[in-house]
Amino acid sequence: MRESLAVILGSAYQKRLPAKLELEKIEVETKWGSQTVFRLKESGRPAYILFRHGLPHKWLPHQIPYRAQAAALQKLGCKALVVTSSVGVMNADLPLFKPLLLSDLIMLENRLPDGSACTMFNEYSPGQGHLVLSEGLFSRALTRQLYNLAPEAMESPETKVIFAYAGGPRSKTPAENRLWPKLGADVNSMTLAPEVVLANELEIPCAGLVVGHKYSIPGINNPENYNTVTETLDKSREAMEWIVIKFLKEGQSIPFGNHIYRYNEK
Repeated sequence: MRESLAVILGSAYQKRLPAKLELEKIEVETKWGSQTVFRLKESGRPAYILFRHGLPHKWLPHQIPYRAQAAALQKLGCKALVVTSSVGVMNADLPLFKPLLLSDLIMLENRLPDGSACTMFNEYSPGQGHLVLSEGLFSRALTRQLYNLAPEAMESPETKVIFAYAGGPRSKTPAENRLWPKLGADVNSMTLAPEVVLANELEIPCAGLVVGHKYSIPGINNPENYNTVTETLDKSREAMEWIVIKFLKEGQSIPFGNHIYRYNEK
C-alpha cells in the first residue's frame, strides 16, 4: 500500500466538511470496529480526513473509539498525521484564533477514558512493545514541514507550546485551571493526547496543530464579541482550515523518529 497522509479534525468541524475539498466517504474495518474516513479525491498522494467525533458530531470525548480510529489510519498506510484541536489557552502570552504547533504533552495518567491503558497493545500481540520517545510524541520534522507550508498563518515552532490532556466531558474547575500552568501546560483540551500516543505506537509520525478558542485562566476575560462556544469554534475552524488543506495537498511522509522496543527482537 502507498504511504498516505492524514488529518484528524475535531469539534470545529462538527457540521461540515472542509471547504474546497472533494472527498469520498469510505469505511475501514479494524479489530476494534468499523471506522468512517474521508479520502481526498484530487490528491497525488493518498490523503485522508478522520473526524474524531463523527460527522455530524455524535461522540463526546469519552465515547470516541480511539483504537479503531488509530487502527484505520495504520491500515490506510498513514506515515504523517496532523492531529488538530480547539483548545483552552492557559498562557496569556499566546494568542486566540491563531494556529499553534505543539512541542510536548502532559498526560498524567496513560489511560483512555474507559480506564484501560492508552495503548494499542491491550492484549498480547506479536508486534507488541514499549514506545520509547527518542524525540517526543510530536515529530520535529513533521512539525517543521507543517510550518514551512504556511509560515504566515501560524505561530513559529520556536514558540514552545505544551498541551495538557484534561479528559472530558466536563470542563475544568477554576482550581484545576490554576494548577495546570504550574505543571508547565500552555493549552488544553479533552482529546488529542490519546490519538497521538496510539499513533506513535503504530509508528505514525505526528504533529499537533491547535487553535485557542478561549482563555482558561481565572481572572482573564475572553473577547466579548464571541459569546458562545459555537461562535468561537467557527472562528477556530476558519483559522485552521487553509493549513489543513495545504498539508493534505502538498505534505510529505517522513521517517518515524521514535521506536518500539520489542523484547523478542535481537
